[in-house]
Formats: sequence, structure tokens, C-alpha cells
Amino acid sequence: MLDPIKPTILAVRIIPNIDRGLAAKIGLADHHRAVGLITCDIDDALYVSLDEATKMAEVDVVYAKSFYAGSAHASGPLSGEIIGMLAGPSTAEVRAGVDACVAYAEAEAWFYSANADGSLAFFPHLISATGSYLSDAAGVDVGAPLAYLIAPPLEATFALDAAMKAADVEMREWFAPPSETNFSGALLTGAQSACKAACQAFQDAVVDVASAPTIY
Repeated sequence: MLDPIKPTILAVRIIPNIDRGLAAKIGLADHHRAVGLITCDIDDALYVSLDEATKMAEVDVVYAKSFYAGSAHASGPLSGEIIGMLAGPSTAEVRAGVDACVAYAEAEAWFYSANADGSLAFFPHLISATGSYLSDAAGVDVGAPLAYLIAPPLEATFALDAAMKAADVEMREWFAPPSETNFSGALLTGAQSACKAACQAFQDAVVDVASAPTIY
């Protein structure tokens, strides 16, 4: 129980000078000349890692999307659960962003197991200071703390209630069940200490459901 479930980066490529016709379809700005493509087997791990990249390099998250039904039903061995795209003015900036994204995913952006066999996974992730991507998603200032909380649908709903009662936090985004990967969750904001307390309360509530699912 509470063993880490670490993401795997499956494929990475950098396009040094993207075709402007393709750039227009993706919705890139004129200064987005280079693009980094990343796939991963855990979507939320990559979302927070893409945000980390925006703090470490002159890049924007220009596309990030989960795949339906998750990595167990991926379209290919390198597809995983999500594709993310970072764009910037140069190959060097995009490479720096990709490096930061991969490093954060491998070292920080972990799910955890709520039961002994690892079949019930959840994400009680504290972000001390947001980058541009998650700031925009949550409607908060860049550098604001966030509690990024994800679990299966019932566990998430029960645990979000516990998290919001345990700490002085505000829900800025709710991921209604089911998401593309059949999970649920929310982005909560407040002081860093409050977000940390919300993460802990969320974790405790998910573990409580996992330990006694039908005892209420």
C-alpha cells in the first residue's frame, strides 16, 4: 500500500522547424517554430510534467490530450495514455522543456497504490508553484499552489469532499466522472500548507474506501 506507481515516457521527438500549415492546424503562434512531442503511459503525470516544463524553458503547452480508456487500450506500443506537445521559438528551448518534462515525470509525478495489489491507483499531487499551463487551466496566477487530485470516480468524489473540509482550499476545476481514462478529480488552490493538507486528506479518504469499500 502507498507504493509509488511511476510513469514511463514512451516516445519523444523534436520537430526543429515545424511546417507552418501543420502549425496552423495545431493552433501555434508565429513564434512557435519548434515543437516537442511526448507520449506517456500515465496522463496526469504528464500533465503536471508539461506544466513543469513551462517553468524551466521558454515553451508553451500547445496540445495535451488523454486517450480514451487509458494505456491498456492504446493504439500502439508507444501511444500510452496521453500525447503532449511543447512549442517554443527554438530547438534549444524546446529541448530544455522536454528535458525538464521527462525529468519531472520520472522523479516527481507519481501515482500511488491505495491497496496491496496495486490495482487501485490515485494521484495526491502537490504543486508548490504552477507554471503557465496549469495556471491557465485552474484560472490562477502563475506561481500559485495547487492540489492536483485524481482517483477512480467514487473514491475521488468522496475524497474531494474530505479534502475541501480539511483545508482552506477552493476548487478551481472539477474533472467529472468519467474522464477519458475513467477517473475523476479536481484542481484545488489555496496556501501551500492548505494544498498540502488537502492532498493528505484526499489520500486518507481514498485509502479508507479501498480498505473497506462497502462499509459505510
